[in-house]
Amino acid sequence: MTESTNYRQLVIARQFSVRRTELTCPAHSLKMMAKAAASSADEVILDLEDSCAVSQKVEARKTLVEALKTLDFKGKIRAFRPNNVRTRFFYRDVIDVVEQAGANVDVLVLPKALGPEDVLFADRLLCQIEENAGLPQGKIKIEALIESASGVLRAAEIAACTPRMAGLIFGIADYAGDIGAKELTTEQFSVYHYPKAHTIAAARAAGIDVIDNVTLQFRDLAQCRKDAEQASRMGFDGKWAIHPSQVEVINDVFTPSGQELDRALAILEAYRKADVEAGQGAIVFGDEMVDAATLRVECKKIAVARRAGLVDSDDRRVPAPAKAQGA
Repeated sequence: MTESTNYRQLVIARQFSVRRTELTCPAHSLKMMAKAAASSADEVILDLEDSCAVSQKVEARKTLVEALKTLDFKGKIRAFRPNNVRTRFFYRDVIDVVEQAGANVDVLVLPKALGPEDVLFADRLLCQIEENAGLPQGKIKIEALIESASGVLRAAEIAACTPRMAGLIFGIADYAGDIGAKELTTEQFSVYHYPKAHTIAAARAAGIDVIDNVTLQFRDLAQCRKDAEQASRMGFDGKWAIHPSQVEVINDVFTPSGQELDRALAILEAYRKADVEAGQGAIVFGDEMVDAATLRVECKKIAVARRAGLVDSDDRRVPAPAKAQGA
């Protein structure tokens, strides 16, 4: 094991996931799921819940399984959203999908989580299915949607209730309906600042990812960019998308700029040298004190850049493709 590897294990502690964009699409449409699989999203969520009419929900399970078995997701996180645990559809959604295509499922996105008991119900059901289907225990992670007053107030319990937890997602539409808000405003970061900030804090305390809600005005890419920029400043890892056209905008916002990336790589190298050559656990970089906690922020930027193809597996900048002559 190299010095670099030892250093990474001590400082980083765990691998970073990259969830700049989570693109949701209805599970009843193989065409839409194929388009999502071919997109630039980091995660694709095949949805049996809100985007499937009641008359389509049962049949959509078969289409979803077909998609998981036949589509090339090109290294994306593959997720599906069943109906919520209080419906008659939930248990069969999970059993049918995981028994038939669990080897191709990375995440179960749990809607309308009111408390940790909802997550633990899903966790135990997954444990039983994984055992019976010969899948590794804990293979399928859980992301929980925080979209109610109860969910917000119990977000910390939800985030920490099982090792399967991979992330929290703030769901603005259902949350607004639950609390009786009069509208879904374009100024959502002031109107809904508390539940967003609370969800972020709960996720960070548990060491998991946190994703911001959709921009419902899906044709308004300027609004989508504005929302993504504010979400990034607040501390979200990424944002939900409901249309493929939103993906590139969101990815761009949550990907470090060239200047940010160069700085992160320089800090990483300076810290490595200080650790190996001088035994220092904190350094001064420019006019800033850098220690292991600060380093995690920079390393997350590099992980995102790696996903975006801006650095290689050895954390070296990848040259930008040359422009065609006359372009």
